[in-house]
Amino acid sequence: MMNDKQLELSQGLFEHLKEHYPEIQLEDIVESGVYPNHIWVNLVMPEMDDRRSGLREQAADLSTDILLDYGYHITVSSANGHVKQIA
Repeated sequence: MMNDKQLELSQGLFEHLKEHYPEIQLEDIVESGVYPNHIWVNLVMPEMDDRRSGLREQAADLSTDILLDYGYHITVSSANGHVKQIA
């Protein structure tokens, strides 16, 4: 069961990423069905490969910081679909 701190850190992770990648959308924050005490922040990712790669790299760094500072495994995962670029 996800505790309040895990939810707070997960939402903070999303908000930080949203500042740098405003096109992303939060799909949901859920407990992993595979790994106990592991949280997944499911995002609709950017459509462009370079933006998606940059986001994943930044998310990995932030997730590592959370793990080292708080001991919580929080991973950003891709939800189905991509954000469509509007011209």
